[in-house]
Amino acid sequence: MDSKDKDLGMTVKKAENFSEWYQQVLIKSSFMDYTEVSGCLALRPAAYAAWEIISRAVDAEFKKDGIENVYFPMLIPERFLNKEKDHVEGFAPEVAWVTAAGSTEFEERLAVRPTSETIMYPSFSKWVRSWRDLPMRYNQWNSVIRWEFKHPTPFIRSREFLWNEGHTVFATREEAEAERDKILGIYVNALKDYFALPGIDGKKTDNEKFAGAVASFSVEHIMPDGWAIQGPDFHIDGQNFAKAFEIKFLDKAGKTEYAWQNTFAISTRELGVMIATHGDDKGLVLPPMVAYLQIVIVPIYRKDNGENIVTYAKKAEETIKTVFRTRMDIREGYSPGYKFSEWELKGVPLRIEIGEKEVVDGNVTLVRRDTGEKVVVKLEELQDKCKTILEKIQEDLYTKAKTFMEDRVRRAETYDDMKKLLAEGGMVHAGWCGKTECEKKVKEETGAKITNMPFDQGVKSDKCIYCGMPAESMANFARSY
Repeated sequence: MDSKDKDLGMTVKKAENFSEWYQQVLIKSSFMDYTEVSGCLALRPAAYAAWEIISRAVDAEFKKDGIENVYFPMLIPERFLNKEKDHVEGFAPEVAWVTAAGSTEFEERLAVRPTSETIMYPSFSKWVRSWRDLPMRYNQWNSVIRWEFKHPTPFIRSREFLWNEGHTVFATREEAEAERDKILGIYVNALKDYFALPGIDGKKTDNEKFAGAVASFSVEHIMPDGWAIQGPDFHIDGQNFAKAFEIKFLDKAGKTEYAWQNTFAISTRELGVMIATHGDDKGLVLPPMVAYLQIVIVPIYRKDNGENIVTYAKKAEETIKTVFRTRMDIREGYSPGYKFSEWELKGVPLRIEIGEKEVVDGNVTLVRRDTGEKVVVKLEELQDKCKTILEKIQEDLYTKAKTFMEDRVRRAETYDDMKKLLAEGGMVHAGWCGKTECEKKVKEETGAKITNMPFDQGVKSDKCIYCGMPAESMANFARSY
């Protein structure tokens, strides 16, 4: 055993030092690694497999709904980036620039894609001529660079990240706005079904909306430290970009009209939320639907009985490997206990232990990663039992995460109560008058912003939590990443 393996395990507890725990679990589990470019990550197989699985699932749902995939350049001429005033102001601090090739200086700077509106929409203006060309619903999967922050956190605030960019164009406002619930529904279902993550969907305030959008909507999560983090989002862009980029068409009456547009995205940030939500003091806990390995088989043997036990273990492997992502660990030089700990650290949902007793009795022992629960089953029942247990793990992880989230969204009727609850962590559900001044004052005084105004408003308060004027809506306030 290599001496560096002594440092394999976790050395901090999640509840005692979440930040250090999070950094350790990502590296020690081989989920990701740092690179020589600050804030830009190397996604190792477990991380990239999870992203592949959920992105393919989302992509399939997009295609069912009529969205088509395209690809545009990652380099954007500066004159394009400057076309939409609010948009460029919103992204100006984040843009990385390419200014030369070899020793040749460019006549015009090229922005490295922070988002693609400004490179896509000049083409849209050429492609859209008539109402017959609409709707045009495109999506691309790519990476973006955003460089404004000083202290990047893996996945949570990475300088480069992977995502989808949906860009859709409609003839009418009503058609465009009707798309919102479809797309948010795809995101919410994918997070539940694959990452076992719940979220709170709702509308962003004008102060928090996407630069250039008319209205923004988001799915919000609560991290184990009580801070909120934004997940997938959807933006109704109205005619803002259409007017800036001359995306016009002739309607059925022969009149020239500007198009109506939407944009939407889910990113690899969700990998960080998933790890933070489900992981424990032993390491990763991966939901079975996105685990790169769903089952690991660990034979337990001595030199004198190894051949029989490994042969039996291979028989077990044959019954499940075509159905589940499976690996058998017969590495030499490592004890069974060491292997158990390593696979627990890596988050493999289900472990199969096979020793001399299992061979004699015709059984295998199954161990759940999330609870440590053990069950002994007959070899001929293995495939069915694995399916049942993996489905139960997926369900239980979501239920546990949802309970955690619901317990940490608490209602406040007075500003003093709100401050106390915010100090304890989590979201505070409270009335808001709709004025940006109150929103900003709460953030200045407590550090908490409005994450969104949830679609599920619950019982509405009569008064704004800050100024006491009549409440326009209920809002969720939280300290946020």
